[in-house]
Amino acid sequence: MVNVNVTGGTLDSEEINYYVESAQKKFPEKNLTSIDLEVDGDYINAAYHFSAEPFQRIRRITGYLVGTLDRFNNAKRSEEADRVKHCSN
Repeated sequence: MVNVNVTGGTLDSEEINYYVESAQKKFPEKNLTSIDLEVDGDYINAAYHFSAEPFQRIRRITGYLVGTLDRFNNAKRSEEADRVKHCSN
């Protein structure tokens, strides 16, 4: 469900659905939460709002940039487990 706010005039449901569908096609990888539509004469100013995406930690392990070790084979998992972790005091 996308929340739509219309200011400065009125739009019929067909026009509102057009803007919602256009935004979902334009940004398929994002989760659209709301749209602000401002009627300015013959023009419509649209502001899209998306839900926050979780941040995934990425590390350099054994020469590879990875987020998780789930795609490592047994040799790479063993190499990661045997590495020396350095800490500064």
